[in-house]
Amino acid sequence: MKQIDRLILKEIVGPWVFGVAMFSTLLMAATYLNRIADYIVHGLPLSLVVKITLLLMPAMLVNSFAMAVLLAGLLSFGRLSGDSEIVALRAAGASMIRIIRPVMAFSFVIGVATFFFNNNVVPPAAAESQKLVLDIANKSQGVKGQPVSFPLVQDKKMMGQLMAQAFDISQSTLNGVTIVAYDKDLKPSVYLWCNTLEYIPDKTHQGHDKWHAKGGGSIIPADGGQITHFDEMWPQQVVQPTQSPEDIITLNNGDMSIYSMAQIQHQIDRGRRDKTLTSDHIHNLEYGYWNKISVAVAAFIFGALGAVLGIRNQRASTASGFALAIGIIFGYFALANFMNVWAMSGVLPAWLASFAPIIIGCVAAGVLMWRRNS
Repeated sequence: MKQIDRLILKEIVGPWVFGVAMFSTLLMAATYLNRIADYIVHGLPLSLVVKITLLLMPAMLVNSFAMAVLLAGLLSFGRLSGDSEIVALRAAGASMIRIIRPVMAFSFVIGVATFFFNNNVVPPAAAESQKLVLDIANKSQGVKGQPVSFPLVQDKKMMGQLMAQAFDISQSTLNGVTIVAYDKDLKPSVYLWCNTLEYIPDKTHQGHDKWHAKGGGSIIPADGGQITHFDEMWPQQVVQPTQSPEDIITLNNGDMSIYSMAQIQHQIDRGRRDKTLTSDHIHNLEYGYWNKISVAVAAFIFGALGAVLGIRNQRASTASGFALAIGIIFGYFALANFMNVWAMSGVLPAWLASFAPIIIGCVAAGVLMWRRNS
């Protein structure tokens, strides 16, 4: 490693660690601090509060990695330019691209780590924290789950509506279930009632997952005919639900952090195959899929952009670096939110909406680097 690389890497590592700690703390305080304080006030065991906090941290860290790279580039290159070290490097014949190169290498490593963390560490931690939070909310309300309702679709036609008094995500069960089955004229034909539906995944991965009517149930004709009871074998006159517990979560929760890319793709394939998801839900899943990659790429682009923008005159203060970092981060997330809305409505393809802020940042970094180098 050449001396110029050691010099720049030594400058950028410290501010990056500081940025990760600062942004993670701010995100945790802004997002979850009130909820955690509420748990403590209501007497939740401290060990459980700590467990929930630790499970929430990976998602906070992923968002902090890219933001910290931007801040590190601004602060480190601001100090180097303030001490005229950038001028000395340029006078020694180093081009702007050569000076930025160690930052780009560092940003690439952070981008790879961000993708691995976001795709492999965050989903199980976020899913477990969501289960714990839902379980705490249910116990505080004296219930076993949250009420859910969703349509039953077959051959692109709505064949029924399922309503459950409680969806227990930890047990993969629907409790207090009523299904309204429709005839060919979309009028109620029969009503199904059962105490518990239990989801049984197919361990052979042949696509034969199914809901099992635990203890059987009752069939009530809509015309007031005789009530019949059925055992655990599903009655033919009622369409069987095809939604998995993950599908139900997707329908009721837009948080994509609980899924890996493979799981998101599985949800998209299942939704398209069984027609259980609307186009808006599929677009949201597609946006979440590409976002797993774009967040990692953002770390790389932010590093280059921060380094170039950090080169300033000697009279500029460190505070200006913080202000510029906050402004760029705010603009990035604001644009990303707009793109998410446009992706869900189908105005833009999900991949383009996800990468649009990155493309803008890449162009800006390239133009600034060219101008600084000329």
